[in-house]
Amino acid sequence: MSHQTAKTVPGQTLAARPLSPAAAIGGKVIGRSWSLPRPRNRVLVERDVRVPMSDGTVLLADHYLPVAVASAATVLVRCPYGRSGPFGVQTAQIFAERGYHALLQSCRGTFGSGGEFEPMLNEISDGHDTVAWLREQSWFDGRLATYGPSYLGFVQWALAMDPPPELVAAVVHVGPHDFSRVAYRHGVFDLYNFLSWSDLIAHQESTSLLRGLVRTFTAERRLRPSLDRLPVTAGAHDLLGDQAKWLDRWFEHRQLTDSFWAPLQCGAALERITVPVLLVGGWQDLFIEQTLEQYRVLSGRGVPTRLIVGPWTHLDVAVKAGPAVVESLAWLDRYAGTGRAAPGAAAPDRSVRIWVGGEGAEQWRETTDWPPPRTAEQRWYLGPQGVLGTAEPAGPATGAGAGSVRFRYDPADPTPSAGGAVLAVSAGTRDNRSVEQRPDVLVFSSEPLGQPVEVTGDVAAELSVTRDNPYADLFVRLCDVDQRGRSLNVCDGIIRLTEQDPLSGIVRVSLSGAAHRFGPGHRIRLQVCGGAHPRFARNPGNGQVDAARDDLVPSQYDIGLTAENSSVLLLPISG
Repeated sequence: MSHQTAKTVPGQTLAARPLSPAAAIGGKVIGRSWSLPRPRNRVLVERDVRVPMSDGTVLLADHYLPVAVASAATVLVRCPYGRSGPFGVQTAQIFAERGYHALLQSCRGTFGSGGEFEPMLNEISDGHDTVAWLREQSWFDGRLATYGPSYLGFVQWALAMDPPPELVAAVVHVGPHDFSRVAYRHGVFDLYNFLSWSDLIAHQESTSLLRGLVRTFTAERRLRPSLDRLPVTAGAHDLLGDQAKWLDRWFEHRQLTDSFWAPLQCGAALERITVPVLLVGGWQDLFIEQTLEQYRVLSGRGVPTRLIVGPWTHLDVAVKAGPAVVESLAWLDRYAGTGRAAPGAAAPDRSVRIWVGGEGAEQWRETTDWPPPRTAEQRWYLGPQGVLGTAEPAGPATGAGAGSVRFRYDPADPTPSAGGAVLAVSAGTRDNRSVEQRPDVLVFSSEPLGQPVEVTGDVAAELSVTRDNPYADLFVRLCDVDQRGRSLNVCDGIIRLTEQDPLSGIVRVSLSGAAHRFGPGHRIRLQVCGGAHPRFARNPGNGQVDAARDDLVPSQYDIGLTAENSSVLLLPISG
């Protein structure tokens, strides 16, 4: 077999070699497990290609070449997680085996690339420098597509802040466009996710693949002492030392209008990109809110956009999202594939494929938009004795405690959370009964349903809240209670209240999106509490983001239940 070569930087030529036996087998295993279309060609790979940045820093990349393909588009994948093993197979090799050049590049400061890794900070400039280098390569045919999940999705939005003319398609799996809004979710720091992610980054180059998997499966136990310690920054330093200094900076810059966050805020890309975009999300993914927002903005502008949302957590996407990868390849074939639909061809209408969960559903469903057409918002009122129903409160409250219900949140004993959108093996749908038995959690439940209720769209709660502390959080969760009494979480949301918010009034909490069927005999349940530890950093109650244990201040809440001060759950019901 003759080895091909490719132009890299002046004076440098690397030999392209066949895939290793392990990589070849890995491609076959992944192809079968994900039901991918058969490979179309053999693949050669150049390792450690040097890609110079405009500031003189050199980033390393692996170039996967499709053998005997006369002209092939390039799939650019930029990541901080390395280039070898299963990751290289999943994010680059499978595309090269199906007719594309694939360039898998390590982000600045990771896995041999020069410079210092500062999360998200340099991705706009480094992405454009990489494209400038691609233009000089003899094998680059002028067509560029981007692909990748999570951080690899963010770098695509960073590149789209000024979309290069060569860009013909993008495939973003579970990727945010505005990191500041996921670090501080409606004002609350996303503690577990970004402490665990920082732990991953800090140790990924010093551990083997096997040890890395062990660390992932033991993360919740290992991280718990650090998550429980106050101040939070002290717990982070206990765990990471000086290996993740970005955490300190994230805590120092709590205002999202601070110029510190500007390079990490790529929302403008949603208004600038015009090429077809495939979006993939998971109902229990930590970025689902932004994935749904990306679809609404792009489709609203007329950009050819398809949205796929499955029953996945963030970690699931790497192993269970075969249907999304199949669609990703089809998307690239349509808009970047040789001899297939040209980039300027008529685009399909905007389209959505969602997984509808719950009893009697458990199926994929196609719809033309998100939120889907033919849904109507239905108001479910919170009532005395933990009632939840569609009947409006009838006039003034009578009897002791009928007008409101009270709970107290103590940051010294923070309300825990079960499952949900976390980077943990226990993420996703879990039984919430142990949490719901706590005195600092209010629970409102419907009667057993006589008919199924299907919720498909954006869920929210509007609560009449009076609190004795201006600095307080509200965490709200929608659950499905089955006939056995298990309370299984569907979606949730949190918001931070400050001195700028009135001490008494209506507070709207977005629970993001859901596609779920509550079966006959099930109950619809809403939880209301003051936090979700350790998923979110507890509110110290004193106006600070981080505080010592001696400085914590509890908060008391009254939730209105009367006609004059009603609290409601807003459900998008499918017609």
